[in-house]
Amino acid sequence: MSRDTSARKKTHSGMFRCKRCKQMVPNQAFGTKHRNHCPMCLWSLHVDHTPGDREHHCHALMEPVGIWVKDGGEWAVIHRCTQCGEFKANRIAGDDRDWALMQLAARALANPPVPIDEF
Repeated sequence: MSRDTSARKKTHSGMFRCKRCKQMVPNQAFGTKHRNHCPMCLWSLHVDHTPGDREHHCHALMEPVGIWVKDGGEWAVIHRCTQCGEFKANRIAGDDRDWALMQLAARALANPPVPIDEF
């Protein structure tokens, strides 16, 4: 019996069901060649060593923990694996929910590492 290397339940319609929020997600999206996270909740699966190879052994959920603004202004979601702790940066896709991205970006401001009243 072979293991489903995508770690997602694929359907015949080119979609998969998010393991976190259970929403149906299209395999393709504007701005990315390899769908690696849910556009609704931004969670991902730890399935790649390099984008699109689907060869990582972990297959655990990856929590969105931050936003990285790359040179040129492109945003990427930083994910941390809930099992092995590895971090990965994944470029955002054209259909990612704006509100979910903004909530993630504001998380650091909502929980600063130092008291804000000292500034």
